[in-house]
Amino acid sequence: MVDTILQRTRDHMKKALEVTNQDLSTIRSGRATPALVENIMIASYGGSQHLRLMEMATISTMDAKTIVISPYDPSQLAEIEKGILAGSSGLTPVIDKEIIRISLPPLSEERRLEYTKLAKAKLEGGRIMIRQIRHEAMKNLKKEADEKTISEDQQEHGDKLVQEMTDEMIAEIDAIGAKKEAELLQV
Repeated sequence: MVDTILQRTRDHMKKALEVTNQDLSTIRSGRATPALVENIMIASYGGSQHLRLMEMATISTMDAKTIVISPYDPSQLAEIEKGILAGSSGLTPVIDKEIIRISLPPLSEERRLEYTKLAKAKLEGGRIMIRQIRHEAMKNLKKEADEKTISEDQQEHGDKLVQEMTDEMIAEIDAIGAKKEAELLQV
């Protein structure tokens, strides 16, 4: 029973780590990456459907400063352009025949610091998710011990393992954060 709780906890923590990582990838760091635009919602086909950009086009990077978007349906170029402009990402799309190019301007120092604060907030959100998962696992272990399904020693050992897992995941979040911060502050 303890092993089941521990495995479920590890799986949930890894998922929280993935979510945090994906969340951080949406923060612009001066380098072009498809993650900056792939989740922008586009009102396509006259507003009858709302699709994420990654569902409507191939997104790639031409170089470190340029994102290239090739729509599956070229008739949607104008809607994609409107969606990117409305996506409040500060990006300016340029239609070039049947593709859209987005050139990323260099980040100002003020903008870098702003993005660093945003990254720290998202990292703290990840830490909170991990701690909530830890709390839930310890609550489940206590419940099992109260129901006499496991012994108190097993509960204490399980609590210790859950805490070790938590420390490990939070250290991973901190490492991801340090890497992102270095990326953001790099000129």
